[in-house]
Amino acid sequence: MGYSHIETDVHATSDGALVAFHDDRLDRVTADHGLIRELPLARVRRADVGGEPIPTLDEVLEAFPDTFVNIDIKEPGAIAPLAAALRRHSATRRVCVASFGSSRLARFRSLMGPEVATAVGPIGVAWSALGRVVARVLPPRGVALQMPASIRVAGRSVPLVTPAMLRAVHSRGRVVHVWTVNERPAMERLIDMGVDGIVTDAIDVLSEVMAERGM
Repeated sequence: MGYSHIETDVHATSDGALVAFHDDRLDRVTADHGLIRELPLARVRRADVGGEPIPTLDEVLEAFPDTFVNIDIKEPGAIAPLAAALRRHSATRRVCVASFGSSRLARFRSLMGPEVATAVGPIGVAWSALGRVVARVLPPRGVALQMPASIRVAGRSVPLVTPAMLRAVHSRGRVVHVWTVNERPAMERLIDMGVDGIVTDAIDVLSEVMAERGM
């Protein structure tokens, strides 16, 4: 479909293998069950999603050798295996590593240093979106803010991604990736606003929108 960037999450199995999978358990999208961190890779591989085995991150990097990959560290046991996999595949310059856990990001950065691009942690995203003065005085680490377009507060939708916020973030040399955007009108609005990336499940819809715009 022409995409140069893909996104996945990673979990470590009980024997230290890294699998590209969103949930921490097999139960929701496979006929199997169990926490991935408590199962060996051979056991995880017996589960399937739509007839396909759950891939290891090694397989993802090998299958897409020229593709950029955004990788979300879902649990602490995945940190060291991820660092090893990126070095093993010489993939340190084609990934951006993110996590909802600030401590996980800190540990990963301590292993890899500036060799690998990382996303801004959740506290830094909040500073940048809601407290831009704080973000100027205490700039968070990371090159990409990955965030929803809005959040709900007291039953109201509060926008996080705004033209002013984008200008402030871009002025500090960072980029903004918005998740998870599956509707065409929202894609159109965010692209018009100037976001740098959209994370979507509706890859066919985004492809159409970008093709119509000559992107």
